Amino acid sequence: MSDRNLSAADLRILRVLQQEGRISNVELAERVGMSPSPCLRRVKRLEQDGVIKGYAAVIDPKVVGLGVEAFAQVNIERHTDADATAFREAVAALDEVVACHVMTGEMDFLLRIFVPDLDAYGEFVRRKLLRLPSVKDVRTSFAIEVIKASPTIPVNAIPKV
Repeated sequence: MSDRNLSAADLRILRVLQQEGRISNVELAERVGMSPSPCLRRVKRLEQDGVIKGYAAVIDPKVVGLGVEAFAQVNIERHTDADATAFREAVAALDEVVACHVMTGEMDFLLRIFVPDLDAYGEFVRRKLLRLPSVKDVRTSFAIEVIKASPTIPVNAIPKV
């Protein structure tokens, strides 16, 4: 779907579904100004085209005991395809890591990590992160307060047809 733009109707659907993923098709259709059948067809097409990757519950990490959010800047020793692939596969298997981005600039990867407390983070770094393939350097920043953490993307910025 990356080779074509989304219609205004698609964008209205995405805007609502990002906020209320469990909304019924009938209510969704009503909210976006469509009849239910065409609305459902559009949703199914958005899913099939990979625009909608899935549906999930948004969980408050502090409420479930994950009080520390860390951002680890990781540099690797060698930048071969094999080393980068090995690192990517290893980090993907770590439950504590909820996001991993390949970066430009000072770091190679940026990891977003949730753990219960600082002791757990220290343990995670020593027993898991520093043992990943080719890890040369890890620098961590901790979130003190979350001002905005939206699971949504800016639908208004998506190009329209």
